[in-house]
Amino acid sequence: MGFQKIPKLMNISTATAAAPITSHRKAAARVALFDLSPSSTQLMTECFRQFAIETIAIPHEDSGRLIHEKFEACVLPLTNDAGSIIEMARTSPSNSRIIIFGLGGSAQDAMRYSKLCLNAVFHEPLERSAAMKLVRSTRMLVLHEFRRYVRIPVMTEVGIVFDDGTRMTATSHEISSGGMSLKGNHVPEQGKAVEVSFSLLTLPRVWVRGQVTWKKSNKCFGIRFDATDDRRLRLKQWIVGYLDA
Repeated sequence: MGFQKIPKLMNISTATAAAPITSHRKAAARVALFDLSPSSTQLMTECFRQFAIETIAIPHEDSGRLIHEKFEACVLPLTNDAGSIIEMARTSPSNSRIIIFGLGGSAQDAMRYSKLCLNAVFHEPLERSAAMKLVRSTRMLVLHEFRRYVRIPVMTEVGIVFDDGTRMTATSHEISSGGMSLKGNHVPEQGKAVEVSFSLLTLPRVWVRGQVTWKKSNKCFGIRFDATDDRRLRLKQWIVGYLDA
C-alpha cells in the first residue's frame, strides 16, 4: 500500500542523464463490479476511487475471475443468480472473506442470501450521496484495516423474543461481540429485555440475551448483549475468525 519506492537519481558526474522520476499511487484494494450497468459502474468507480480503492468491471460471462483472482470486495445485483455468484466467491480460496455488497432488491431479496453473509446493500435508484456514505462507512473492512473496525456490516434475519413471550423478526445492519444494530417493522421500547437468535455463514444459529439500548425514528434500534451470557463468546470467536485478526 502507499507509494512505490522511487529509485535514487544517478550522480551527474558518473552518468550522462538521469532517469526520469515517476511516482504511482498503488491501489490499496480491488473491488469487483460484477455485471453492473455502465451508469452504476461509473458511480461505484467514482465512490471507491475517493479512498484509493480500485474497481474492476467484470461481465457475467467472466464470473470465473471471482474464483481465480483476489478481490477485497464485490458489488453485484441481487438478481435470481446472485446466490450462486456469492457462494462461488465465498468458497474460493482467494475470496473466502470477500466483502459482498448487493445492489438493488428488497429486504426480502437480501434475506435470501443472509446465510452467505451479505454485508450491505446499495439501494436503487443509486444516489451519489447515499452510495458514498455506505462506501465511507465500510471502507476499513475493504482496506483490511481490521483493527480499526470492530463492527461488521452484515445483513441477516434476526429472531427476537421478549420477556412476555412475544416475538418479532428484524434485519441486522452491524454486529459486534458486544451488540448489534437492526431494522424492523416494529421498534421495541428502550430497556426491553430480549433474546436474539441468528446464524452467519460458518456460524450455526446462536442465541444471546440482551437489552434494547436505543432506537431511531427510521425503525432502527440497537441491542446490547448481556455480558454474563457466555453464549456470545461463540459470536466473538466468529468475528475474530472473520477478520482473521
